[in-house]
Amino acid sequence: MKQIEKETLEKRIQRKTKADKIVRSLLFALCFFSSILIFIVIFFIVLKGIKPFISTYTVSGEETRVNLVNFLFGNEWHTLEKGYGIGYIILNTIYIALLTLLVAGPISILSALVILRMTNKIIGTILNGAIEILGAIPSVIYGMFGLGFINNVVKNLSSLFQFQSAGGMSTLSSVLVLSMMSIPTITVLSISAIKAVDPKLSSASLALGASKSETNFKVILPAAKNGIFAGLIMGLSRSLGEATAVSMVCGNALAGPTFNLFATTRTLTSTMLTGLGEASGLAYDIRFSVGIMLILVILLSNGLLNLMKNKLARVSK
Repeated sequence: MKQIEKETLEKRIQRKTKADKIVRSLLFALCFFSSILIFIVIFFIVLKGIKPFISTYTVSGEETRVNLVNFLFGNEWHTLEKGYGIGYIILNTIYIALLTLLVAGPISILSALVILRMTNKIIGTILNGAIEILGAIPSVIYGMFGLGFINNVVKNLSSLFQFQSAGGMSTLSSVLVLSMMSIPTITVLSISAIKAVDPKLSSASLALGASKSETNFKVILPAAKNGIFAGLIMGLSRSLGEATAVSMVCGNALAGPTFNLFATTRTLTSTMLTGLGEASGLAYDIRFSVGIMLILVILLSNGLLNLMKNKLARVSK
């Protein structure tokens, strides 16, 4: 009898082991497929993006190719004769992304703190639901709101400073629209980070005589800084990679860089999107070259922020 039970137990263990192996293999295959898909996308963009620099195009009856140095450091975006330069566009993109982070970051972190620690459960749930709804709104809706409302506000604001804006299309409009789009991402990740903080830290701080505000800002936020930093990185990536909404409010300046908040601007994503449907030949291929630079800018920005996060983590220890 015991022998039969032992054999039955061994068979069960073998079946579970086989099931674990199957599940592990399936998950590995899915992970591998996702990784390969990413590399395929990047490979395709790079393959198309380098074409303007190694192939010749017929422009005005003459065969020519894009100058790489002018492309990387040029301050005008026109046609091949006048120059496809994205140097100023890269600066504009980074400038707008940093301003967006300065606006959306504090608002998002404080919103997360209010939702979790400064309101009752019912109000916190309502506010959290509102943030999640904001995150689910399509980017084109934000663009329409920016085009119909924010641009008018910026236009009226610019007139107070006696600056003639292009109907409100400007750096400021782009920053405000991107801030609205980044706030849900940063807030949700900040909420998760604050939730992960050990409640004993808060109790100990209050027991030592600290006020609730002191506990929130001097204990809870520092303890959640790694997760909050991850939210800031995601928010930065969102602002760097957004195309539709920005294209509707930035004005697509043909020269730059532009640091005036009320002047028109141009980003890497808006450059890729604007006129894409009608583009062909060089005008089409050059947008993939811009895509390569966008990928590099996002990777470098995320890498720098991760280095800062790790350095802060080591300093705090």
